[in-house]
Amino acid sequence: MLRRLSLALAVAAASNGLAWAESTPPTTKTDLVSVYQEAVNNNADLAAARADYQARKEVVPQARSGLLPQLNAGADLNDTRTELDSPALKADRSGTVYQATLSQPIFRADRWFQLQAAEATNEQAALQLSATEQNLILQSAQTYFAVLRAQDTLASTKAEEAAFKRQLDQANERFDVGLSDKTDVLEAQAGYDTARANRILAQRAVDDAFQALTTLTNRDYSAVEGIKHSLPVLTPTPNDAKAWVDTAAQQNLNLQASDYAVDAAKETLRQRKAGHAPTLDAVAQYQKGDNDSLGFSNTGTVSGQQPISGDVEQRSIGLQLNIPIYSGGLTSSQVREAYQRLNQTEQLRESLRRQVVQNTRDLHRAVNTDVETVQARKQSIISNQSALEATEIGYQVGTRNIVDVLDAQRQLYSSVRNYNDARYDYILDNLRLKQAAGTLSPADLEALAQYLKADYNPDKDFLPPDLSAAAEAQMRGDRNY
Repeated sequence: MLRRLSLALAVAAASNGLAWAESTPPTTKTDLVSVYQEAVNNNADLAAARADYQARKEVVPQARSGLLPQLNAGADLNDTRTELDSPALKADRSGTVYQATLSQPIFRADRWFQLQAAEATNEQAALQLSATEQNLILQSAQTYFAVLRAQDTLASTKAEEAAFKRQLDQANERFDVGLSDKTDVLEAQAGYDTARANRILAQRAVDDAFQALTTLTNRDYSAVEGIKHSLPVLTPTPNDAKAWVDTAAQQNLNLQASDYAVDAAKETLRQRKAGHAPTLDAVAQYQKGDNDSLGFSNTGTVSGQQPISGDVEQRSIGLQLNIPIYSGGLTSSQVREAYQRLNQTEQLRESLRRQVVQNTRDLHRAVNTDVETVQARKQSIISNQSALEATEIGYQVGTRNIVDVLDAQRQLYSSVRNYNDARYDYILDNLRLKQAAGTLSPADLEALAQYLKADYNPDKDFLPPDLSAAAEAQMRGDRNY
């Protein structure tokens, strides 16, 4: 009788939830893959990252332009007034000059290295965008399972509240017939009040979790599909930390991006050093305008010919050689700055490499620990259920007091929450491990979606379906449960 009464604690809360569900119109539940797709289409952070990449990739054509021909055209309009004291003479002249200049860099080492640095920066930006897209996969899963975690926690706190309410009612009944004193009633009342406060906080956590889902996707959700207890809880494949670290060293997106950041810094250093090198350009120029404006005198002659009058055209083509000698120490200072920036980038890459190695090893251990923890937490529920029922029997016969019963109930529902936390930790740590290794993809979410339950009801599904049978077997002394 006591066993059925104890197991009914969770069932009672579930029944309340089912009754509410029956009186409420059914709602469409969203699955994990749909949430991720909505995040891809509507997430503001991802949209900002894409815009940042499109902006940063423009450094390549900007740097390339320094190696391509440059064509400029212009016009000058001048009005000149000349006065001479002796002999007294005044003259007003005006003229317009049109000109075009074409230059083609022939040797510009600094601009070539600038282009190389820009191309490395472009590759870095592309990888950083890919890392952001990959992180959205994990973020979608974290936000989705945060909702399920909060719902399961609410379900357990509702069941706990129902159990404490039952205990309070029993304490009042025993007090009324003289089987217990007022202290038992007050203890039971305190336990019930605490459980009720916890249930209120758990409800707010559910609302907050759904709000986070809305923030991620810009969509409102009222229900999501839950994860089945039949989800396989397996060790990583391969279960070798070194293999995961080696994969991370080659495929981690942020680490690859840091390699290109170092390449860009190296090319920038070469660009600064090339500031000491000479430059050579081919220049062609065309001018047409009034002879006065072009510097010819009305009385001047060219090669013994008649005086020049009217418009004059000039064409020139040649090479311009520039040899930097001294620029106030600017170039040397820029070289020193670029060298330190390269050193900084290399150190940041090494720091990131160490962090990736640490995270990969830690997450590999975490997944293996989660596998054992899930099983241990499930067993803890069974053991705490048996302990609670034994304590209730002791309370009925007078060998235990109400405080012992209340503590046993708290331990039971704490073990339930710990079990569900362990399940979700296992799922997310698996995804984090794959992200650290650089192998996380939408296919991992699709694999999880196979174990989603469309009719998941937290008020009854927060407990493993085989819990009751296992508890019965334990009470019988069967070690093979």
